[in-house]
Amino acid sequence: MSALRIFSYLPNPRIAKATIAARLCGVTLDLRGASVPELKHWLWDFDAHVMSDTERASLEHLLRTAKKGFTSTLYKTEAFLAAHPFGTVPAAFSPDGKVGIFESNSIMRAVARLGHDQAKLYGDDPYSASRIDSFLDASLLFARDTQIYVLALWSGSLAADVHRSAEQAFATYMGGIERALQGPAGFLVGDRLTLADICFIAELTLFHNEISHVELLERLALRPMLSSASRADFPKAFAHFERLRAMEAIAPDIEPYLQALGKY
Repeated sequence: MSALRIFSYLPNPRIAKATIAARLCGVTLDLRGASVPELKHWLWDFDAHVMSDTERASLEHLLRTAKKGFTSTLYKTEAFLAAHPFGTVPAAFSPDGKVGIFESNSIMRAVARLGHDQAKLYGDDPYSASRIDSFLDASLLFARDTQIYVLALWSGSLAADVHRSAEQAFATYMGGIERALQGPAGFLVGDRLTLADICFIAELTLFHNEISHVELLERLALRPMLSSASRADFPKAFAHFERLRAMEAIAPDIEPYLQALGKY
């Protein structure tokens, strides 16, 4: 039996936070999902699955208005909404389906706690764990603007104020990562890989959706943030990204996503 069941749209770099942690911690996951357009055919539930036409017709009372990147109505059970009160994915469940865990950082934390004895990804003591949490909390602000920016890029309609907010969030986040890497330790917290590093590579990987939309940015006279200039501004942060993506435990999740974007 898996230690955690996860339901999400796929591929999703934010799910990589959990799958990378699971690989390092020896935790078994049950991962279910499909692309964003396909999830309208799924029943959003602990037992998430593709519905037959007959099942779909019998479950019209479960139709909910979609939000946050989804454009159609979605089938969500009352049990799903009880476990995940915001009604969003990624959504994780305890093996019996009774406990819902939502938001990618919390799902990653759950994996790390389940496998703490094998890989101490959450630090050695309350102080290092709290410092890791500080990085995860800081990533949430960057993640919010990244989500808005990436959705706007894929829609083909990017407002200047959305780009400006993303640019400010990018500079703030990368600036903090750069400063954290000034010392000799080599990782964001201490001298080994932690959840802070895993969260960083997942969030910056998602931001790499920008490289598929350079022509749109040029047409709108907006500057891309993943540029030689930003690499000069944040050399340690980008070097850390490259180092992490090459790691055996990380590459299986990150490399296919980056390759699909067309640059790597």
